Order: sequence, then C-alpha cells, then structure tokens
Amino acid sequence: MTNHSESIREFKRARDFLLKHRDDYETAVNGFKWPRLTTFNWATDWFDPYSVLNKRTALHILSDEGEAKLTFEELSDRSSRVAQGFLKAGLIRGDRVLLMMGNTLALWESMLACQKLGLVVIPTATQATTTDLDDRIVRGQVKGVVTDRANTAKFESLLSFRSLVTFVDHPNPPKPWVSFDELRSADHGSIPGETHAKDPFLLYFTSGTTAKPKLVLHTHESYPVGHLSTMYWIGITEGSIHQNVSSPGWAKHAWSSMFAPWNAGATVLVHEYARFQPEVTLNIIRDNKVNSLCAPPTVWRML
Repeated sequence: MTNHSESIREFKRARDFLLKHRDDYETAVNGFKWPRLTTFNWATDWFDPYSVLNKRTALHILSDEGEAKLTFEELSDRSSRVAQGFLKAGLIRGDRVLLMMGNTLALWESMLACQKLGLVVIPTATQATTTDLDDRIVRGQVKGVVTDRANTAKFESLLSFRSLVTFVDHPNPPKPWVSFDELRSADHGSIPGETHAKDPFLLYFTSGTTAKPKLVLHTHESYPVGHLSTMYWIGITEGSIHQNVSSPGWAKHAWSSMFAPWNAGATVLVHEYARFQPEVTLNIIRDNKVNSLCAPPTVWRML
C-alpha cells in the first residue's frame, strides 16, 4: 500500500517524466506510468510546496477594468487563508460548495481553498438561471455558495437561500451575504482530517442538451492528476505562459486554466471579456508572449 509520502513522490515522478520527454513522444507514451496514490491532496501536496518562495506569476487576469496578478507564493497563501475562512464559517470536509463567478482572483482562490479543505466543488457557469440554480442546489445538496455581485439576485429568490452559507466577491454586500474579503483576512491554521485520492472533489452538471443535466463526479485523483496527460498534450513546460479561452463553470476551464498549467509550473493567462474580439485576443497573445493557446473551433476560425 502506497503511503502519503510515496503518493507525493509518485505524482512528482510522473510529472517530471512527462516534462523531461516533452519532445520524445515514443519514450513518453511507452515509459509513462500513472502514479499510484492513497492519501493525496493536489493543493496541499503539490501546489503549496511548489509555491514556497516562488515569485513567478501563477495567475494573470486581463479585463476591461485592468489587470491582476498573483505569484505562486501569493496564491498559495491567499487560498490557505480562504480555506480557514470557509472552516470558520462552518463548512467542513465533504460539504458541497457551488462556485459561480467570472474570471476573477476569487475563483482560483476558492477552487484551491475548497480542495485544501476537502470541500466538494460544483462549478457553475454565470449563465445559469434561477431555475437552473434551484435544481443544482437541491440535487447537488449544496451547503455553500460563492458568487459575484451580478448574480446574487438569482440566489435570493430561492427557498433554500436562507439555509446556505453565502459569500460574494464584493467589498460591501447586502446581508446575509458575506464579503469574500473576510475569507482572505482569516488567520492561517491547520486543516482537520486527510484527503484520500478517491475522495470526491468536483461535481459537474452536464450541459443538458438532450436531457436533464446529470451530475458527474471527479475525485482528487481523476482531475488534478488525470490532467498530467493534458499538460503533455498542450505542450507546456515550467515557465510557459498558457492562455485558455473558456468560461468558468465548464470542465475545460478547470483542465486548462488550472490543473494542466500548474502541474507544469506555467503561468495561467486569462482574458475576461464581455464580447470576444479576435483582434484584442491576438494583441494579448503577442504582447504577453503566450506560448500555448487553448480555444474552441469557433475562436480559431475568428482568429
């Protein structure tokens, strides 16, 4: 049975092997072995140790309001504080939290914080309606919500609203919403319990194109570790700058705006926009020396 320390070593071995053989596909595909994990938490066992004294940019967000950057070290610290804020608010390991916001710092802080604490995340696109949210909160057995000011009204009309622990990425929200800034100001502390690789981490609702949306479960192993393959396929390495054109709430956003690039140690570059403009995107790629770009076919055609 693999112990905790060996789980971490197995993950690092698999990651380092793929990066070493980035340009040698035959060696990579024939020699790669998936890590065997028992207790493993990607956020505390990989991201935090990798981020110690790491001043390189982990996250760079561009928007109409300006830009925001966080180093690996800063993001590790802030997400640990947010995790303690969640804990102080009464959320415990196994509780389900619905995240619904745009590309803001709070989104990545929340994803990492939930993972550290063992909370189960239900990512949700901002296009979700009140009816959508009512269904997801009930079927997803949601305990907490993190959203932005533009979407608070969608939750307030729900019968379940008063039973939820609610946070909003806004400095002065109306009650009973709690400002996300309060989470950021929490003191550091320990996290109770341990995370098993097979523990639930993400619950995605399918698009519901042909039938009622279904819940799809991913574990602390299947997404963070499973996307070592995505890291290799995208072609990024440590120090790369990776841009992903994808909306929060969809699975692709987690693949290419978090796990794959940070498995490699790359910078995640995000453009938050109201309307896609190919000329603006091309300028961003050029000005920021983007090494790799993920986008849907419609975007590639426009570019």
